[in-house]
Amino acid sequence: MKLKRLASVSIAAAMLFAAGCAAATAQKGTVVTEDQLSYGSKGVPPKVEYSKAAPGTAKRFARSYENAPPLIPHSVDGLVPITLKNNACLGCHLPSVAKSMGATPMPPTHFKDFFFQTKEKLIKKRLYEDVQAYKKRLALMAKKEDIAPQRYNCVQCHVPQANAKPLVANTFKPDFRNPENKHHSTLYKNLMEGVK
Repeated sequence: MKLKRLASVSIAAAMLFAAGCAAATAQKGTVVTEDQLSYGSKGVPPKVEYSKAAPGTAKRFARSYENAPPLIPHSVDGLVPITLKNNACLGCHLPSVAKSMGATPMPPTHFKDFFFQTKEKLIKKRLYEDVQAYKKRLALMAKKEDIAPQRYNCVQCHVPQANAKPLVANTFKPDFRNPENKHHSTLYKNLMEGVK
């Protein structure tokens, strides 16, 4: 009985897939080819020139959309890769030194581990990872002014800005509720709204 049910579901799925393929083929004008999805006929990404400006000297780009991670306006040569023992970004961007360095301070959201309670429950059930390894990692993180572990690797969200020609036309226009949000995030304020 289970085998018949499985065969019926498989046949139905195959029919739906075939119908979808036929519909895509029928709308030939809207189908995107492999070449259109890639970097073009050569298959090589265009060369991109990143900013060589020293920190504090480059013009910042506006955010792509409200609360988007800001781009890095200066050269990252010698600052990456970021490792557990070395994050050169902190030397200028920790709130305790940012103003004196003329740098943008890390926002409060970067110091809040929103997943800690979930991890703690999983650790107790021995589902997350070795408890001692996790505690050791937390101790290392605590020395970095308690940055949330998921925010420590800056370049997972922030990338160097570059004047690069888009490969595909983009007509997206961000709608900022406040023009100042082009350079400032409201995420922390929104997250903490109504929290005591």
